[in-house]
Amino acid sequence: MASLLDQWRELINNQTQETFDEFWKEYADAEIKIYDYILSNSEGKMAGKLSEKAEEFGVRPLIFMGFLDGVNESIINKNDIENMDEDSEFEVEIIPETLFYNMLAVDADHLYGLEKWEDVLGIDKMKEIAHKYRASKTVRRESPKIGRNDPCPCGSGKKYKHCCGRK
Repeated sequence: MASLLDQWRELINNQTQETFDEFWKEYADAEIKIYDYILSNSEGKMAGKLSEKAEEFGVRPLIFMGFLDGVNESIINKNDIENMDEDSEFEVEIIPETLFYNMLAVDADHLYGLEKWEDVLGIDKMKEIAHKYRASKTVRRESPKIGRNDPCPCGSGKKYKHCCGRK
């Protein structure tokens, strides 16, 4: 039998146009509940048995596995999600700055827009992280731009506009 993570990935990959909206609503609602709980916890921690926590949040274990898969890169001690099943124990202790940054990176506005972030990070820190994220997406030229009147880099001795830059 496939691992719970494999089943989760299969569920994601097998969504159709007809099933996607329902699936996304179920998953996004579950994520909001779970992250709201974690952000409300002053230590940003949660631990337990996967199936029991899934039941506590009113979600399928497969959906809870999706949460664990998504949060695993933003926690202090990564869980061995590859080998987890419904009876597996897990621990989540978030690194708030990393989690917020990663939520920006995957455009999870339903998560990085949660009001509880203000209590956890504060507005200034949230702005700083958002600025850092945007700066990481800025494309920077590795070499200086060749001007039209500069010598052509091909070595012909002509001006760039009369050689390789000709349209």
